[in-house]
Amino acid sequence: MSLRTCWINGSYVSEADAHVSIFDRSVLFGDGVYEVAAVFNGRLLDADRHLVRLERSLRELAMPSPAPMQELESVMQELATRNGVTEGLVYLQVTRGAAERDFAFPDQVQPTVFAFARPKKLSDDPHQHGMRVHVVPDIRWQRCDIKSTAMLAQVLAKQAARQAGAFEAMMHEDGLVTEGGSSNIWIVRDGIAYTRPLSSDILAGITRHVCLDVADEAQVSVVQRAFTVDQAIHADECFITSATSFVLPVTRIDEHVVGNGSPGAVTLRMREAYLARAHRLTT
Repeated sequence: MSLRTCWINGSYVSEADAHVSIFDRSVLFGDGVYEVAAVFNGRLLDADRHLVRLERSLRELAMPSPAPMQELESVMQELATRNGVTEGLVYLQVTRGAAERDFAFPDQVQPTVFAFARPKKLSDDPHQHGMRVHVVPDIRWQRCDIKSTAMLAQVLAKQAARQAGAFEAMMHEDGLVTEGGSSNIWIVRDGIAYTRPLSSDILAGITRHVCLDVADEAQVSVVQRAFTVDQAIHADECFITSATSFVLPVTRIDEHVVGNGSPGAVTLRMREAYLARAHRLTT
């Protein structure tokens, strides 16, 4: 099998030849940000929106941009093409760079930037017929709106979910749902979809935002309002959204069956509307 191509600090190289310094601040401190954009029909999906969010994350951490966003978008598309990814993802990460270990920002340091592509089933996701989530406390920091590479809390949440036999974690603060380990979480009551409003408590999911846009097409009313774990358990439907899962139904929350245990009508309409938009933008 041929080695895959990645991109690091301005050069396309084999993954075997891509290296980051042990003094890189992402290694030492998790001092970096990232984005993951979907590839659909061989083309990037909503990469422009992801890169707007990347710029915001960089600004919030006073981190310089390594290149113009249009250039990074071209790199991401080229990686998908070179690696033959017709359906999958491209991951892009920017770190503050390599410097002597000191907590304060270093002076005159060059950012480290790299990207890679991976295939993944999106239109025929194995969880499209339902999944289980596992409830865990949200132990993250107070700036969850920044898409930081410092993700140990999410790693622990996802590992707890895996050990519980679940696909995703449902994180909460004192019973109030924040989001999934790597997704936004929605519930449906009486035909109305609810999603937590944006704040520093959650990430402004790109797929979440798109779902707000396509809700009219799906004939779904949406209310941005927080909800509890108990409300999620007793909801008519529950679903998650993310760039590499699109819209997927939650049919079990731990041992509790959601609704009738099958993907609900609202969830299915949202997924169909999202997929229809993805096809329009990439074909």
